[in-house]
Amino acid sequence: MAQNLRIGVDVGGTNTDAVLMDGDSILETCKTPTTHDIGSGIVSAIRELLHPEGTHTAEVRAVMIGTTQFTNTFVQARGLARVGVLRLSLPASASLLPLAGWPPVVADAVRGVSVLVPGGYEFDGREISSFDERAVRDAARQFRDAGLTAVAISCPFSSVRDDMEVRARQIVAEELPDAAITMSSEIGSTGLLARENAAIINASLARLAEQIVDSFQAALDSLGIEAPLFVSQNDGTLMNAGFTKRFPVLTFASGPTNSMRGAALLSGCTDGIVIDIGGTTTDVGVLQNGFPRHSSEPVRVGGVYTNFRMPDLLSVGLGGGSVVRREPELSVGPASVGLDIVREALVFGGHTLTATDVVVALGAAEVGERSKVAHLEQEFLECCRTRIQQIIVDTIDRVKTRAENQPVILVGGGSILVTQHLEGAGEQILPPHSNVANAVGAGIAQVGGEVDRVYSFDQLSRDAALDMARTEAIEQARQAGARQNAIDIVSVEEVPLAYMPGGSVRVRVKAVGDLDLDRFSGTSS
Repeated sequence: MAQNLRIGVDVGGTNTDAVLMDGDSILETCKTPTTHDIGSGIVSAIRELLHPEGTHTAEVRAVMIGTTQFTNTFVQARGLARVGVLRLSLPASASLLPLAGWPPVVADAVRGVSVLVPGGYEFDGREISSFDERAVRDAARQFRDAGLTAVAISCPFSSVRDDMEVRARQIVAEELPDAAITMSSEIGSTGLLARENAAIINASLARLAEQIVDSFQAALDSLGIEAPLFVSQNDGTLMNAGFTKRFPVLTFASGPTNSMRGAALLSGCTDGIVIDIGGTTTDVGVLQNGFPRHSSEPVRVGGVYTNFRMPDLLSVGLGGGSVVRREPELSVGPASVGLDIVREALVFGGHTLTATDVVVALGAAEVGERSKVAHLEQEFLECCRTRIQQIIVDTIDRVKTRAENQPVILVGGGSILVTQHLEGAGEQILPPHSNVANAVGAGIAQVGGEVDRVYSFDQLSRDAALDMARTEAIEQARQAGARQNAIDIVSVEEVPLAYMPGGSVRVRVKAVGDLDLDRFSGTSS
């Protein structure tokens, strides 16, 4: 009997990929269409996955699911909750109100009531003004009277001290017992507006998160799987169902992250460049110690400026469904037939010339019927091949941080587009099961803890600050479910904040450990 049998699932916009794993070994893989209700697609994928081996559901010890649903929902501004925003900052930060700079469509979808009250901290933890309990309670009552059930609380430099946000949350919870409350200090880093935006995004998704996670659980229940459910987050680690309901925003960009984690496992390469080619886009990122390199810059999600952790990825409009045009000049993408490739591409009997048609005509892939692209002239095909290669090479150059060639790992169903060695790549690896690397990444049973704080090295020595951060990150990983004796520090970053006095340094420490499944025995959430 398998000792560490796990199921990894990645719910994409087109396909739901699934893998059955025993430890790091891949036993079975499958792809099924993603369904509108999500749950039935997961059921179909897992049922197909377990059938070949005759695996009994009782042998499955954990199910890990990655999903793009929260990202897609926010970007499309559909099904979002209206949010009450409470900012503890007066008399500071009154010139820019919450939702400043948001795209109008997204802002209108989440706008509830925004209230600014006294409070907040300076960079060194000194109060801007005293906490006003009455003002906070009045704000909570405004939210209640407006019928709001999602609240975001922000405060200047709450990444240094979160006391006021914690007390405000307690008061809001007293007035709105059923509200989903997000504190900005739980998600973002330095920068009030960007951190506040991240908290608002998270709050707007809280109710949807309950529905989606419950649908995941219902899918497992219908299959008789009693193993605990985990959801992958965008740093390459897992969170349990309850944590996912609280912080759905941490799943943003988890799809490409899963692909990168899966690429590391499948290839055995922990440092290099990962190229994940799908049907519409190519995502390129850098692996460092088996995990995606984090972006050091604030990012925009759906046009909203945020500063919560995100992988450092570069996406370009190239995929298997990319439309190829001859006029006015040769181009491949960014337009794509996407999920309609099985109807639109020439090799499937359609009428649109795609990148997949090109590689099939070149004899580099066996997809559809090659006879349907036999009329394409060789010179034109070679020009297309060159264009595809150049797009990928240019993208590699843009993510590289050093001049020498680095290993390149190809994953994703669209990896068939790479038919020659890529300039700028060292070893070029196409690992087995590369087309389901995203599901493999979801199925890697590791959990993590991360500390991202500002320390004053004038008040606390560098060694003491780093030790404190390491200890806290390890404890977070342990609380998340990691085995105590299997937790490692995988990254330590120090960024001096030159514009702040007092030797202020932003310290980010990440700890990762193997999931202790024995701690979750008999649980399903």
